Amino acid sequence: MVWICFIIMLVVPYLLGGINTSIIVTKIKTGNDIRSMGSGNAGLTNTLRTQGKASSAIVLLGDVAKAVLAVLAVRLAFRYIGGVDTAEYSSEMKWVEYMAGFMAVVGHVFPIYYGFKGGKGVLAAVSAIFTLDWRTGLVLLGVFVILVAITRYVSLGSCVSSALFFISTFVFGKVVDNDPAALINTFIALFMGGLIIYMHRGNLSRLAHHTEKKLGEKTVGK
Repeated sequence: MVWICFIIMLVVPYLLGGINTSIIVTKIKTGNDIRSMGSGNAGLTNTLRTQGKASSAIVLLGDVAKAVLAVLAVRLAFRYIGGVDTAEYSSEMKWVEYMAGFMAVVGHVFPIYYGFKGGKGVLAAVSAIFTLDWRTGLVLLGVFVILVAITRYVSLGSCVSSALFFISTFVFGKVVDNDPAALINTFIALFMGGLIIYMHRGNLSRLAHHTEKKLGEKTVGK
């Protein structure tokens, strides 16, 4: 029955991650596709800039919920169907939860429901990370908050935090916990962080040319 758990690990988080609250909320509110508004990104920052605080609060809750549920669904599947407790740091199967988090981000970025064009995956990723290891989550969130507070560039904070994800995963997993799945977790973290940075390639180009919008600036047109 364990094979069923591996199918769940790949499919359920992907489908949950593909539920894009930003697209749904904007469609209900305005009748338009947020991907044709503002920066064109179906995520929290663009929702805040184009739809306001109330709508962005719903997106925040939605993205957090789907990522957390994705990891928990896989954890429960392995526990009650496969008879494996993946929540233990001493478990060699801890990596399946990291894979669930990664698939939730893949679903958010490439959602099957919306023509494989979604958001950049930052909020979904950090929500999954906190579910996987709150220590890593705190480190990355701290770096993000400090950088955004200093520079007001959300994209910069997102990319630097994503780059540090695999390093933090290795330190806490291998050095602190001696987790037998630490290397696999680090490898998955590298791919997850790399995907988020790749999705910010346009932002990085604008940062290099000093044309990136800062937090709080309104975006008119795409």
